[in-house]
Amino acid sequence: MQKTTDIRADFTASLVVFLVAVPLCVGVAVASGVPAELGLVTGIVGGLLTGFLPGSSLQVSGPAAGLTVLV
Repeated sequence: MQKTTDIRADFTASLVVFLVAVPLCVGVAVASGVPAELGLVTGIVGGLLTGFLPGSSLQVSGPAAGLTVLV
């Protein structure tokens, strides 16, 4: 079970990634010629899927590469 400090750190990190991912999602969607709303939906779906996939401690799962394919 995680400690309270670990949960706070994970929440803070996820908030920062979210704040970076939102404009990136919208930008990739608009650049691809689809409505900006689809970029937000893609970011949410991609973020949830990436969060549920297992990974290693050295893995970085950012929004850039996956969003380009999804949009």
